[in-house]
Amino acid sequence: MAPNISKFVSQNQNSVLCAAGIVASAWILIYGRQTHKRKPLPEDQIQYCITEKKDKKTIKAHVNAEFFRQLRLLLGILIPRTWSVESGLLIAVAASLIARSISDVWMISNATKVESTIITMHKPGFQKALLRYFAALPLIAVVNNVLRWSIGELKLRFRTNLTKHLYNEYLKGYTYYKMSNLDTRIANPDQLLTTDIEKFSDSVCDLYSNMCKPFMDVMIYVYRVTAALGFETPAVLISYLIVSGVFLTHLRRPTGRLTVQEQKLEGEYRYVNSRLITNAEEVAFYQGNNREKLTLLASFNKLTTHIRKFLEFRVGMGIIDNMVAKYIATIVGFWAVSRPFFIKDHPVLASKVEGERLKNYYIFGRMLVKMAEAIGRLVLAGREMSRLAGFTARMTELIKVLNDINNGRYERTMVSNSESADSKIGPGRGVMAYRDNVIHFEKVPLVTPNGDVLVKELTFEVKSGMNVLVCGPNGCGKSSLFRILGELWPSWGGKVIKPPRGKLFYIPQRPYMTLGTLRDQIIYPHTHEEMLRRGKTDADLEGYLEIVQLSYLKVRENGLDAIEDWIDVLSGGEKQRIAMARLFYHNPQFAILDECTSAVSVDVEGEMYQYCRKVGITLFTVSHRKSLWTYHEYFLQFDGRGAFEFGPIDASKAEFGS
Repeated sequence: MAPNISKFVSQNQNSVLCAAGIVASAWILIYGRQTHKRKPLPEDQIQYCITEKKDKKTIKAHVNAEFFRQLRLLLGILIPRTWSVESGLLIAVAASLIARSISDVWMISNATKVESTIITMHKPGFQKALLRYFAALPLIAVVNNVLRWSIGELKLRFRTNLTKHLYNEYLKGYTYYKMSNLDTRIANPDQLLTTDIEKFSDSVCDLYSNMCKPFMDVMIYVYRVTAALGFETPAVLISYLIVSGVFLTHLRRPTGRLTVQEQKLEGEYRYVNSRLITNAEEVAFYQGNNREKLTLLASFNKLTTHIRKFLEFRVGMGIIDNMVAKYIATIVGFWAVSRPFFIKDHPVLASKVEGERLKNYYIFGRMLVKMAEAIGRLVLAGREMSRLAGFTARMTELIKVLNDINNGRYERTMVSNSESADSKIGPGRGVMAYRDNVIHFEKVPLVTPNGDVLVKELTFEVKSGMNVLVCGPNGCGKSSLFRILGELWPSWGGKVIKPPRGKLFYIPQRPYMTLGTLRDQIIYPHTHEEMLRRGKTDADLEGYLEIVQLSYLKVRENGLDAIEDWIDVLSGGEKQRIAMARLFYHNPQFAILDECTSAVSVDVEGEMYQYCRKVGITLFTVSHRKSLWTYHEYFLQFDGRGAFEFGPIDASKAEFGS
């Protein structure tokens, strides 16, 4: 009976392997895919919330039901459709693993034949077997490299899909600003959007490829052994898989948390380094190299201490893994093999012929031992799953925060709680309405994201043509006013009427210079194609450069198509004048000028302000220059103690700017 069954299974081995691969791939595709489309809330329904947090929450990451739920949601992003290139690559990886298993079996079998011809001194048979073995090697090499390509391409596509999805959410509206300035849950989004995405994608693919082959091996060996010997012997090994898997999973619980902490510390260390690069000039003026070195080394030591602790944990777990998943699994395998062979009246193994018993042991015993090894590899795969749980928790936290911010909800640690002092105000309780050619504040409190009230009720109205000079000490509410106007901060009460976002332009003291050409600096954030679509030409841009007295840049930098590192190439005054040329290009209804001409000469400044009045750009200017009084008709003055004054500029009020 046994030889017939063995022969039948051997003849249908390819079909069994293919079926196992299809089952494994189908499991990933059916249970791993779930696409979520979130409909954004209308702007008038956005709710803001501030959570007072006393203790800093740590992200928990364990291999449990929550982990599989999170992974399922993420797989819906990695695999956008049931039938897609990604699902095809999953099947290709499974098929390649099947082909490699078949190749391994074939090579072992034919290598044995070559060795047999050598031992028996059968020269013609040796030549024939060696030629057959050599002829198959190119195909086997192709199989191995197709597997490598499939895994590499799958990792790349997973990373691409997740990166695009997260950047779509991160760069939607002002989310990128609010995540860093209004929400305190994620301190290093750059680490999550770069390194963590790559490691998560690699970990998912490695787990799939590392589990697929032993999973299929177990299925094959269970089928073949059960058909000949019954299910009792494989059941012993399956039971050991379950028990040891639960045991090791419980011991590995800290792995996910330690992985999350490691990535967080890596992000902090990266941030400290980038901060030094960003502020290198200021640090150099203060000769703060030694102080910065202490900061860098403190961050680095914190990271290395954690990595060392994590390493010690992995080494300890590695010893237990080897004992449970390799050595004890092999012992259990031998014990399971021995059970049917010690049964005297076994229907398959009862032959008293020593050679026949040896043959049966070689066939079924080696199958069970191989099955035990495959089970050991599955148990060890749990180690990779625990690590994946850490990356999954990080990705899920990022997606949750992005969804919250895009729905108008943010959380931050409270410094003071203004809601308790006045229940009439709160984040998101203000009304925002849109109307052209007017900015109207009606009892609007100026409140920081931490809840500090700078002005309890601000009321004023500015129509097109009413240029306003804004003044007051630092921290009095000037920047808060502009951030509410720009919709960067939520309104805590009252009513704000303003033009739509595209009709209000902001220029800071240190203008932003983008990567690209000289033309791109003027038309930012438009592209060249959008500039042409709006009916603007290079001649228009050259006219704006002439107004701000930067015509020489076109000659000095070899035209508008010149590409330079403009932050370093342009001086402070040139960057401020480029920003004014950018304002002229966009020609908004209102412009907020925040000390944006501090490095520009008075005569050039005057020409720029005269041009704004000529084309009808209404200005909100923050400046301490007395020369700007003549270009404004009204003033808005804060005293820094919660009071303000709004009115026309006349001779009696001229002294407020001094």
